[in-house]
Amino acid sequence: MYPSSLQFISYNFYPKSLNPLPSISPPPHLQFKMKDQPTPSNSPSLGQLYLPPNHRLRSVITTPSATFYPIKDTLPTTLSTNCNIHNQSSFPHFVVNDRNDNNKNSNNPYPYLPPHHYKQQLQEKKSLHYKVSEAVSDYEIKCLAHPGASTWDDVDGWKWKLTTLLHNKDKQELVSRDKRDRRNYGQIAALASRMGLYSHLYTKVVVVSKVPLPNYRFDLDEKRPQREVILPPGLQRRVDKHLGEHISQKPKGMNAFSRSSSDCNITTDDGLFEQPEALPPSKVAMEKFIWRRSQQIQREQLIWQQSPEGRKMMEFRRSLPAYKEKDAILSAILQNQVVIISGETGCGKTTQIPQFILESEINSVHGAMCNIVCTQPRRISAMSVSERIATERGEKLGDTVGYKVRLEGMKGRDTHLLFCTTGILLRRLLADRNLKGVTHVIVDEIHERGMNEDFLLIVLKDLLPRRPELRLILMSATLDAELFSSYFGGAPMVHIPGFTYPVRTHFLENILERTGYQLTPYNQIDDYGMEKMWKMSKQAPRKRKSPIVSAVEEALKAADFKDYSVQTRESLSCWNPDCLGFNLIEYLLCYICENEGPGAVLVFLTGWEDINSLKDKLQGHPVVGDTSRVLLLACHGSMASEEQKLIFDKPEDGIRKIVLATNIAETSITINDVVFVIDCGKAKETSYDALNNTPCLLPSWISKVSAQQRKGRAGRVQPGECYHLYPRCVYDAFADCQLPEILRTPLQSLCLQIKSLKLGSISEFLSRALQSPEYLAVQNAIEYLKIIGALDENENLTVLGRYLTMLPMEPKLGKMLILGAILNCLDPMLSVVAALSVRDPFLAPMDKKELAEAAKAQFSRDYSDHLALVRAFEGWKVADRDLAGYEYCWKNFLSAQSMKAIDSLRKEFYSLLKDIGLVDSNPVNYNTWSYDEHLLRAIICYGLYPGICSVVHNEKSFSLKTMEDGQVLLYSNSVNARDSRIPYPWLVFKEKIKVNSVFLRDSTAVSDSVLLLFGGGISKGDMDGHLKMLGGCLEFYMEPATAELYQSLKRELDEFIQTKVSETMKKNPFSVSAMSFISQLNGCWSFLLYYVAYQVKN
Repeated sequence: MYPSSLQFISYNFYPKSLNPLPSISPPPHLQFKMKDQPTPSNSPSLGQLYLPPNHRLRSVITTPSATFYPIKDTLPTTLSTNCNIHNQSSFPHFVVNDRNDNNKNSNNPYPYLPPHHYKQQLQEKKSLHYKVSEAVSDYEIKCLAHPGASTWDDVDGWKWKLTTLLHNKDKQELVSRDKRDRRNYGQIAALASRMGLYSHLYTKVVVVSKVPLPNYRFDLDEKRPQREVILPPGLQRRVDKHLGEHISQKPKGMNAFSRSSSDCNITTDDGLFEQPEALPPSKVAMEKFIWRRSQQIQREQLIWQQSPEGRKMMEFRRSLPAYKEKDAILSAILQNQVVIISGETGCGKTTQIPQFILESEINSVHGAMCNIVCTQPRRISAMSVSERIATERGEKLGDTVGYKVRLEGMKGRDTHLLFCTTGILLRRLLADRNLKGVTHVIVDEIHERGMNEDFLLIVLKDLLPRRPELRLILMSATLDAELFSSYFGGAPMVHIPGFTYPVRTHFLENILERTGYQLTPYNQIDDYGMEKMWKMSKQAPRKRKSPIVSAVEEALKAADFKDYSVQTRESLSCWNPDCLGFNLIEYLLCYICENEGPGAVLVFLTGWEDINSLKDKLQGHPVVGDTSRVLLLACHGSMASEEQKLIFDKPEDGIRKIVLATNIAETSITINDVVFVIDCGKAKETSYDALNNTPCLLPSWISKVSAQQRKGRAGRVQPGECYHLYPRCVYDAFADCQLPEILRTPLQSLCLQIKSLKLGSISEFLSRALQSPEYLAVQNAIEYLKIIGALDENENLTVLGRYLTMLPMEPKLGKMLILGAILNCLDPMLSVVAALSVRDPFLAPMDKKELAEAAKAQFSRDYSDHLALVRAFEGWKVADRDLAGYEYCWKNFLSAQSMKAIDSLRKEFYSLLKDIGLVDSNPVNYNTWSYDEHLLRAIICYGLYPGICSVVHNEKSFSLKTMEDGQVLLYSNSVNARDSRIPYPWLVFKEKIKVNSVFLRDSTAVSDSVLLLFGGGISKGDMDGHLKMLGGCLEFYMEPATAELYQSLKRELDEFIQTKVSETMKKNPFSVSAMSFISQLNGCWSFLLYYVAYQVKN
């Protein structure tokens, strides 16, 4: 509920036309071309900045059916603004609006167009300018109409309008609100497409544009959010009085501060990379010390190699294919700064090549100065490989060989070979851009093309000229070696042949023929796993095909299964590509257990939810669930390290190990006793729609390379079997390789890292990537960082941005932690941020869905998923102190593993805040106001903005609408999804994901005041008392004096946060008058005033 002293009245929605914004010219440092996306020199528009969604107010050519309303001088009952209309006499049937009324020479007709479309579009437009009438004949236009459709009377009119649009360089699009045009949209769209234009039918508007159009345009939505805000007169007078007193008492010059970051030193975790032992000061003494230490390391290595265990281990190592290439590899590394090594599965490259380098340096008495860093894409890889190499060297882990991953590590001052995740090395680069003391960098599994790996390659490529003695080795099981070699100026390539036992491959048609299993429309529905609402919509018959089906539809139509039995052909005709096939997997596992010889089984699934759910299903099976015969294990990247290590242990005789895993088991780890592989053919992959600024997380088909990697897991120790749960024709339709992550994910965190390393212009830096991301995606990320205050208008880091770069989390979560520390309610924010960084701790078993929802409901009584997480964790903490943590989790349908992970992350985050100077060792100082849920809600809003959606109530329920997507939905496990009404006008959310529709995850309801004060920047509207946010997407109407008050308070709050961050949290005493004032007010409003009016004192 709202604080009792405030009243917020919903404002009715009225049609409203927005004045177009002037186009924006880019700063000089952004006028360049992205690599692989050339910009024609004859186009003046392509140097223009991309306009983010909150600036996308268009020039329009609109039909006279649109209604315009005049502006009123006072706050009206019906609100609207006028639209500039001119050139009416020249166009009797439609009106032309200039995009730039004040700047005719500036034009930007391509704010939506991705760079790789530029050249194609310009070529099309150039020809169309002169040959439109030839390209689109009257006969062709008539053929565009669908058979049976009504006659389109205005064919010539629309042909003329679109021709005019193409000829007019200052116009970008045509907009029509005519009902007849909406009825004839199909014909208009076909005509526009034929002429090289884009079209979209919004609710009541037809738009034809020169550039691609998003799915939703808030500037064309007559029902976009408009709110009327009313404050009680008494409260407003008191606020004015205290605000005036505060301003009058402020020291002079207090407002003069810079948002840009100073060149302060970045504090990092010293434990990430411990420096070598301090050396004696004199050069002679130093050389003697290094020589003695190198000789000692050499003797220790020789003693091990000559021992019986060492000789046995060396005999094993010599049997590996990589050992046969040892001399060639070391020679290439000695003679070249960069070497590309590709090795097939089983060749031993990951374990042997780092040892070759280390042993060579030790044998040449350079061991004391050798410092090898080997990156792995996943923590389990870094841990397991380092442990394996330490064993092969006859050492304890943490001596010569160690590892460092997030939250844990094992290394010492004598560690000369360190395995770490890519993120750990990037964090070291924050403090040491030249990697001082590092002699070799090995980047393994580079074929996975993770975003961190691609980013690291750009940084290392820039570093190599400054460190000519540094050696860079790129390794992968499957590698486009020529691509990487070319990127590093023709670096030499070494290939290591692999060794695996033969693996028999069985595709779906062979499995069905061999086992006699029959598919039906009913036994393929996965009744376990996946979110219920998404699963039901996905597996039920529907009009639109899923991307999974569409990708293989043609291949299935062309397939010929005539050599198979009638039963197999009938089963294949029923096969549903959308399903994982839990029932078939269960049948195959039972078949293997009863009919095949010994050996572990590795099952590839798409994610943790499927793994967990299938495991529950299998545990109830009489054969597979028999613990005396089967050991059932899971492997997922978010599991605790101790749990992950269980998959490597060999079970007792007579027990078959079954491991349910994600694609983490493709290349990153090796389970030596695997003989059978079951491959579902899918993996969860994030894609990013830059035009609509929406990430999508969906299961997608894997690549041929991935399928081969999965198959290879079965042939490490003996001949194996691989069961692909898809037909051979589907495999043939797979892409050769996976799309690099940098091309399919949002780039906010990456852009922040670029600025933290002082690598110059973000766009220019990313243009040097192995494969450049889409220009539009880069600009979306930059705009986001500006909105949240991490970058200033010149793309320089602000003080807040500098602190965000020191926190290894999403910028939005870092903002929550920082403000939580500033406003003395840190503990709940630590819980929120940690909980949002791990898997959702709330479990929802399909057979106990209602009980799980009821259990979660007891933690949520204020329309906030985030506060429910806080209460759940606090309850667990109390229970865990009484040794009842597991019982608490069991009763409340919570994951004990997630709760432990949250607890560990909270400690890590507090330690990081302490390291960078935002808190001290006494947490009590930063939790004075942790009990105030209104303040917690405000801080959540501060962090998650601009993740904001409006709540629109109707008679029985409510709908949600965001700036970029229009109508959106809540995930069914949200506490806000169970209520028919939410007594707040806004929801802030952590993320949105497009599945079939756009879904919001982890939301909290907030009031108008919280959004105005703790959201982003506020600007004045078109009249007194009119405030806007996000470029006009969010609008608020109020009395002019109230609007002035909000703006003043917002300025004071921003200044307070800036000052506190800049001064690294200098403490300010509480005052008696402040406490007296707080007692008169309530909730977040009073809290804000307390801090603004009384605590900003030096």
